[in-house]
Parts: sequence; C-alpha cells; structure tokens
Amino acid sequence: MKRFLGFLLLFGNLFSLAQNIEQKAIPLEGDASLDRLISAAAHKELVLLGEASHGTHEYYLWRDKISRRLIAEHGFSFIAVEGDFASLYHLNRYVKNLDGAASSAQEVLLRLERWPTWMWANEEVVALAEWLRNYNDKLPHDKKVGFYGMDVYDEWNSKKVVLDLLKTANQAAYTYVKNQYECFVPHKGDSWNYAYAVRAGKEDCAAATKNVVEYIRSNRTDFSELSDDTYFYLLQNAIVVHNAEEFYRESVASKGHVSWNSRAHHMHGTVNDLLNLYGENSKGIVWAHNTHIGDAEYSSMRNSGEKNIGQLSRKELGDDNVFLIGFTTYKGKVMAGSSWGAPMKKMTIPPAIRNSIEYKLNQIGLESFYLIFDENDRKEENLKAMGNRAVGVVYNPRRDERQFVPTIVPLRYDALFFFKKTTALRVLKR
Repeated sequence: MKRFLGFLLLFGNLFSLAQNIEQKAIPLEGDASLDRLISAAAHKELVLLGEASHGTHEYYLWRDKISRRLIAEHGFSFIAVEGDFASLYHLNRYVKNLDGAASSAQEVLLRLERWPTWMWANEEVVALAEWLRNYNDKLPHDKKVGFYGMDVYDEWNSKKVVLDLLKTANQAAYTYVKNQYECFVPHKGDSWNYAYAVRAGKEDCAAATKNVVEYIRSNRTDFSELSDDTYFYLLQNAIVVHNAEEFYRESVASKGHVSWNSRAHHMHGTVNDLLNLYGENSKGIVWAHNTHIGDAEYSSMRNSGEKNIGQLSRKELGDDNVFLIGFTTYKGKVMAGSSWGAPMKKMTIPPAIRNSIEYKLNQIGLESFYLIFDENDRKEENLKAMGNRAVGVVYNPRRDERQFVPTIVPLRYDALFFFKKTTALRVLKR
C-alpha cells in the first residue's frame, strides 16, 4: 500500500476516488452480494469489522453475515469483540458447549450488568451466538470457533475470577495472588477511586498486578488440573486486571493519548493472544468501533498521537495480512445514552454534514452498498481528508456535527459499507 504522510488531516478538503464511486459500489442485495468482499478477505490473518456507532442494527447484521461466511467457508478461528473479557467468556463457553455452559445465548447476555449492556445484550448477537453453537456442535473440541471480549473494562469481575479459579486450583497460588491484590481493597470495586487516590499520593498497584501475570505465566505446571481453555481464561483475566490498573491510573494522571493507547494496546494484545491460543495458521475476526479498527495513521487520531488495533495490526502483521472494513450511515436511529451510565434511548442520527464521506456516498442512488479500495484509489492525488461519522455509547444528536473524524478513507479502510438510513439495535428485554 502506498503511504502518503506529508500532511496534517483537516476538515474542509475535497475527496475523490480514482474511479467513479457509483461504478465501484457493490449493492447489498443478499448474502451473495458479499462474494467479492469474502474473496478479498478470505486469506487474511485478521479481518476487522467496524461500526460508526455501538447501537445500530445494520452494522451487527452485516458483520454477522460476513463472520459466518469467513468461519464456514474459510476456517476463521474466533471472533473478538469490543466487550468485557470475563462476562463475555460465558458466551464463549456457551457457543463451544464447555463445562458449565448456560442453556442459551440469551440467558448469558441477560446476565450482563456493566453499562452499556445493549452493545451485546441484543437479538442480533443472540442470532450469531446460536448459529455459532450449532456450527460448533458438529466439530471436535479443538476446531470449535470462539467468541471473546477483548476490552480492558470489568476489571473487578476479572480479579474475582482469578481468585475464584486459584482458590480451587492451587491454594498456595491463591494466597500469593490474594496478597498481591490487597492493595485494591480500600477502593471497594471503584477503579476511578483508586486512580484518584494514586494521584493524591497513595501507592499504586502496578507492580502487584504485574507480579500476578508473571506468576501465572511462569508457573503453568502449578495449574495442571486446568484445561487449556480454563488456564487461558485465568491468565487473560489477570492481564485485564494489570492493564486496567494502568488504564485508569493514566486516565487520571495523564492528558492526551496515553490512556487511550493503553486500552488500544490491551485490545491488540488480546487479539494476538487469541491467535497464539488457536495456533499456527489461525485467523481471527474483530468487531469494534471504526475508531478502533480503521487505521489511526490515516485519521486525525494521528495528530493527537492516538493508536488503534487497525494500525497496530497492519504494522505487526503487514498490510497484506490484515483487512479493515468500516461501516457508516447517512442518517437513522441508534441506541445510546445521553451521559455515561444513563438509561439507553433510541436516538435520531441527523443527516451527515456536507464535508463528510457519508454526505458524498448518500448521493449514490443505492440504499446500501460497499466499496473495496484498490491501488488506484490510493494514488497520491486522490488522498484528501473528509469527515467520517463516529457515534459513541454517549451521544447528543444536537451536537452531531462534532461526531466526525477527519479521515483519508481509502487508506484508513480496505473496504467501507454504507447505509442511507439505519435502525436501532433490537435490545433484549429483561
């Protein structure tokens, strides 16, 4: 891929493709319309599937369709999502029918408690999980496809999982790790309380959490009664605790990109750990927001020093081994909250601003389609920046014009899905 970095990304520029967009557009008219995309992505080590918001039905629906085909037709090994590792591991246990599995995907997802629950407790994820369970039931254990959270949150649950597993597996290890985690006790399950206390002068727990990870890594034989799946579960939860300690501490202590990059490196590291778990020639699928999967090098994130999974994966595995797919919309409905922890609402996404890729794509006479970018699209004369929609779990439609990330689209993504009008996720009722 030709790299052109001699500029800063700014709003207001024009964007053009080497070929007419209308000629390049591939209409979405059923599963067969994905054939060209599947062919392009089939042999990549990682396929990353984005979303312009965390509460949109169409993004989940088409990521599901893509994921099923990559798994069934091309042997992809796992799906890693922008969700909590400890709680979503119960869904992995269900789709693989491991010991202690729940009776249904819905049962697992209705147990989710950490806001925003709607990201995973929805009908769209239930449909994918039930398909995975049926698909896996026909396979031997070592060939079953996994489903994992890869985010840094839910760290107190992860700490409990580590201690609970060790208490039954190895009493000496349990005592050692419990002592290491004692420094968290005064903060009573509140990581922000911990981070502010450290900023005020209290000793941090960084060395303690690192000690736990290193102890579990270097003493695999002490946990011989644990299956490889359970040992992986133990170790990854310890890694979540360690990296969450850094994330929250840096969120309070530092300005700018430090805490963002801490989280990005954790998610990227989790995906690498999954590739290692599934072994040689394994291939993975990642579901996350466009701000995580679209290469940060080709957006305004670069100017602020922010990195993401797409960028790190391309750098580590090579452009030819990674396929980045963005998803976006011109207007529609979305599930979101007005503030962190607020009740979810169905909100209206207004029409995209004029200097955005969404505005330009809306001029094409198709309700939904995708583009696959090639070297002609990436010629230097075509690489100009435009806004690219980015709605979070916290959203205010009245300030929607602020929700656009300056982006060089043909370099940030390998393909881009567009929907003229989207609808909200179908949230599970409790």
